[in-house]
Amino acid sequence: MNKQRHTAIALFSGGLDSILACRVVAEQGVKVKAIKFVTPFFDYDLLTTTARYQKKIRDKYDIDVEVRDITDPYLRMLHDPPHGYGKHFNPCIDCKILMISEAKKLMADYHASFIITGEVVGQRPMSQRKDTLRVIERDSGTDSLLLRPLCTQCQKPTAVELAGIIDREKLPGISGRGRAPQRELAAKFGITDYPNAAGGCVLTDKNLALRIQGYYRETTEINKEDIRFLLAGRQFRLPHGGWLAMGRDEEENNKVARLRQSGDVILRLSDRPGPTALLRHSRHGEDIRLSAALLVRYGKKIPGAPPDVGVTVTEDQTETMVYSPALPDDQVATLAAL
Repeated sequence: MNKQRHTAIALFSGGLDSILACRVVAEQGVKVKAIKFVTPFFDYDLLTTTARYQKKIRDKYDIDVEVRDITDPYLRMLHDPPHGYGKHFNPCIDCKILMISEAKKLMADYHASFIITGEVVGQRPMSQRKDTLRVIERDSGTDSLLLRPLCTQCQKPTAVELAGIIDREKLPGISGRGRAPQRELAAKFGITDYPNAAGGCVLTDKNLALRIQGYYRETTEINKEDIRFLLAGRQFRLPHGGWLAMGRDEEENNKVARLRQSGDVILRLSDRPGPTALLRHSRHGEDIRLSAALLVRYGKKIPGAPPDVGVTVTEDQTETMVYSPALPDDQVATLAAL
């Protein structure tokens, strides 16, 4: 059988397990098309650096990867995931079901015969238990299509193995939380530079998850621009409905500025280093005043300078200057969001 006529779509996280899953299947003569799904909760910035990312993955791991945005279905799923949340606001089981379901939709485009993932039985307590893996297959509708090449010997043979497309005896039989087998397999492929195993989803972060959970509880029209805003910098809620995001370093300042949408207000200190702040959902004078005072509170202190500091306020194409003292710490605490 000419296996090169067969193509597999791979869910590609960029971690070692997904790298190895692609490589062990490609080693059996199957063409592998890796798909890197992104949302504002994980790897969204790759949408602006896709070509560079593709080149890096191709050069380092000999893997052909495509970046795809699944934000809209993900935001809908997050509202009420059928299998619930993990420790925080992370819908790990339904996240995997969604990504595999999205991969299944792409099979015709790539003339793919099956789907592969880097899952390993027993590696993660919520989404990679043996019973959970079975649920993921069932609910994604991929019972006969899904191969987990790193741990397939711990499971029943799949359709592609029974058809002779994949030889399961040549696949590794990895299970459990230990990483030694993956490191040994990586060495076999000459892969020495790979990411740590830690997850990159912000929904597993206690504070960020609480921000997003609160947003879902109080908002009926969920949108990705507000989600991206809520994940940026220090956050404050102001008395007249304003949300304020404030950078904590140069990188975050740039990120906050890039998030500006029509109707937002940008604030910067006029004569000294300090944060960039973005005010959303309000142009009320009191919210702008408090935003300026917060900006001064977190800006650079200059000994002997007047207490009132100039703040440039940009609304649409109009700039105005306001002068403000720093907001007292006791008031800062009343406005700070998680």
